[in-house]
Amino acid sequence: MVETNIHYPTDSSLLGDGVRVLTRTMRKITKIAGKAGEELRDRSRSVKLKVLEIARAARAKGRQSQEKLKSAYGALLHATSRVVGQARRFAEEIATGVKRSRTILKQMALEGLREELQTMVPLVRQVMRQTRARIFRGETRAEGKLLSLFEPSTEVIRKGKAAKPNEFGKMVKLQEAENQIVTDYEVYARRPSDADLLIPAIEVHEAKVGRTPYLVAADAAFYSARNEAAAKAKGVKRVCIPNRSTKSKERRREQKKRWFRNGQKWRTGCEGRISVVKRRHGLTRCRYKGEDGMQRWVGLGVIADNLVNIGRAMQKQACP
Repeated sequence: MVETNIHYPTDSSLLGDGVRVLTRTMRKITKIAGKAGEELRDRSRSVKLKVLEIARAARAKGRQSQEKLKSAYGALLHATSRVVGQARRFAEEIATGVKRSRTILKQMALEGLREELQTMVPLVRQVMRQTRARIFRGETRAEGKLLSLFEPSTEVIRKGKAAKPNEFGKMVKLQEAENQIVTDYEVYARRPSDADLLIPAIEVHEAKVGRTPYLVAADAAFYSARNEAAAKAKGVKRVCIPNRSTKSKERRREQKKRWFRNGQKWRTGCEGRISVVKRRHGLTRCRYKGEDGMQRWVGLGVIADNLVNIGRAMQKQACP
């Protein structure tokens, strides 16, 4: 899991981000176009105070604090709605020529700022919808929930960690061969089921290496009887994927054999090597922006790690 470079998402902080960005953009427009048309009303201070009030109310317990929380959210949503409406009017006035500049370069800047408003307004409205659903209707699960205005593609990844139950970013597949060399990686737009990845991974290995792997090792989430049969049909001699729910004594004996235990030890070592890649090459958190930035960041990290491991493998081969 590679995190996107965002703060911990709460409804109030996302609304505060939206107001801050829209107000900043409208302030730039006013600086270029002057006071023509809609006049900017800066609600940043009142919104910031409401966000702080919500943070204090959220830490308190009891029915009274919950009522105070709902009241503060209502005021925050009202203020955000007014800012969104003003941003929409600013964009319309630039399009109709009410707000304009005398120079071509500044007019181009105005058009760019209008596009920024048109991009940000739907995102802020989505945050407002999901906030109303959670606070006033108790709906905690929303389809396409927005976790960041700046990284809209961010997903919630729950991996069952006690210290970090929720992570925010993208799921990444790293496929490793001998000498810790990554033969394939992929950043997924939406988190897939692990069981759907096994056979495509074998096919990628065949395409890149030119032969079927002798042994395939993965954790229990990749297991299914269909996957095991398909892997063997492709020519994999040893499929080392545990079936934790099996009641078959024969299957349990198979999983206690030395080759199976050794394959699982190698697979367990992959977890430590993923940790090394994250610490050594920065794959804990992506510092680039957008989905393309995430692809680029992960790819550069994989290349850097492979250079280190290929160098070590070549050094071992050179030594007598």
